Amino acid sequence: MINAAIFASGEGSNAENLMNYFVNDSRIKIKLVIASRDDAGVVAKAEKYRKTVQIISKDALNNYTDKIIEFLKGEKIDLIILAGFLLKIPEAFVAAFPNKIVNLHPSLLPKYGGKGMYGLNVHKAVIESKEKESGITIHYVNSEYDKGEIILQAKCTISDSETPESLSQKIHGLEYEYFPKAIEKLL
Repeated sequence: MINAAIFASGEGSNAENLMNYFVNDSRIKIKLVIASRDDAGVVAKAEKYRKTVQIISKDALNNYTDKIIEFLKGEKIDLIILAGFLLKIPEAFVAAFPNKIVNLHPSLLPKYGGKGMYGLNVHKAVIESKEKESGITIHYVNSEYDKGEIILQAKCTISDSETPESLSQKIHGLEYEYFPKAIEKLL
């Protein structure tokens, strides 16, 4: 069985979707949820599923990286799933968990990736560039923002009247459908 940790920063809708999807799957156990803030919505969602929650701030992530890696290895974590985790993963993490850290990005990488490209920022940039389609990319994490090997991409069309908010809803639909399938592909 694979032991997984979900890292999240926000409301945790993708984290909750994964916890629900894999609740009875004997191949994977979502063992931990790591939140970057104690007021993140993901904390309540994780508690609903009786998951152990740890809060790891940006300061802790950057200054106590070795201790966090040691903790995760002590918990026998095999896979780290970034579900809306907005902090950059330190290179020591990538080295400690090679091809074991997976991220969900709300665009068709390599377009609209990198620092500051998250949430509505991505959707505004896509619409302003008059793209005809957008989508999601699930990829491995490496030492550069949004540059890791792609595992799966899913697309949606962009209408002439699209707004960042309406595109966000389309993207969320793709995330809920395809993120669990991409994780399942790795099992």
